[in-house]
Amino acid sequence: QVQVVESGGGLGQAGGSLRLSCEASGRSSTNYDMGWFRQAPGKEREFVAAIIRPGDDIYFADSVKGRFTISRGNAKNTIYLQLNNLKPEDTAVYYCAATILVDRSDATRASKYKVWGQGTLVTVSS
Repeated sequence: QVQVVESGGGLGQAGGSLRLSCEASGRSSTNYDMGWFRQAPGKEREFVAAIIRPGDDIYFADSVKGRFTISRGNAKNTIYLQLNNLKPEDTAVYYCAATILVDRSDATRASKYKVWGQGTLVTVSS
């Protein structure tokens, strides 16, 4: 069973940048579709970005498109979420998730991800 661990959260300023990392470990940890979700206080968990095998196709939520980037490290078991031009509404706990999708159109659906990290808090001040 693969496990994922996030790191890199913290306090950022509006207009600034942060980078989150997610490392997968365990059996076949390089062979998973990976996604980022976030949950703000009092709100439901929402999709942020995903990177999907085999070609590392990338998906973004409209709310972060053009500001966030997602990439996979050379070791393939680590993904990064670069948060640029931060806004106060980006404040949330960010979760990394892993799965093996049957249908890549499910990349944005939290219910399709089987393994979740503990989350890392991102706070953006105005």
